[in-house]
Amino acid sequence: MELINEAIVHAANAWWILPIVCLFCFVDGFLPLLPSETLLVALAVVAAGTGVPNLYLLILAGAAGAIAGDQIAYRLGRRIGTERFAWMRRERTRRLFDFAGRELNVRGAMLIFTARYVPIGRVVVNLSSGATGFSYRRFTLLDIAGSLTWASYSVAIGVAAGAWFHENKLLGIAISVCLAIVMGYLIDKVSHAVLVRLGRRGTNQPDPFATDPAAMVGLRRTVRVPAVAQEGGVTPTGGS
Repeated sequence: MELINEAIVHAANAWWILPIVCLFCFVDGFLPLLPSETLLVALAVVAAGTGVPNLYLLILAGAAGAIAGDQIAYRLGRRIGTERFAWMRRERTRRLFDFAGRELNVRGAMLIFTARYVPIGRVVVNLSSGATGFSYRRFTLLDIAGSLTWASYSVAIGVAAGAWFHENKLLGIAISVCLAIVMGYLIDKVSHAVLVRLGRRGTNQPDPFATDPAAMVGLRRTVRVPAVAQEGGVTPTGGS
């Protein structure tokens, strides 16, 4: 176990670790192979006990990679849309794209900000933002804010776990990564429930004519039907 801990510390202290973090977060913005927060959390566990890598540089590297990856996804969405590939046309994925497309029109800021914490959700929202023509400038500003807070949040989880398990870094990494995944799942469920509730509140206005046929009949009786032009003059079609 001691050899494993030493190997982890040695890797965290390597010159190439921050570029790897940046690249990992970059790819995760448009190709979710493995949640990039896992690497941020793992390195933060090590940094909590050893001071390497530098926590601020770790946050900046993660945020920079995430922002660049999200920009790629936005441009891909604008260029190819959300139906080009087979995985995009799967039923579950199609529902996610439809939901993201609707919510971007009314609650884009909340959706872009919270989706950054959900591995697949952020890719769907990034692609949808480009495909629906969401303002590029607004997307970028929201994405920068979301990526910085996401990277800080991921590092904070690792630091907290590292403080508790400073003697066993491998255990601290395992627990903190599991915690990050669970928190991402909970954020996904809570934000989705809030967005759905807000959507229903905003669109579920009572329509008297949809529920009361008599009201529609009454309206038809009170509205004068416009005259229509016929050969030789104008004849009112709805008059008595």
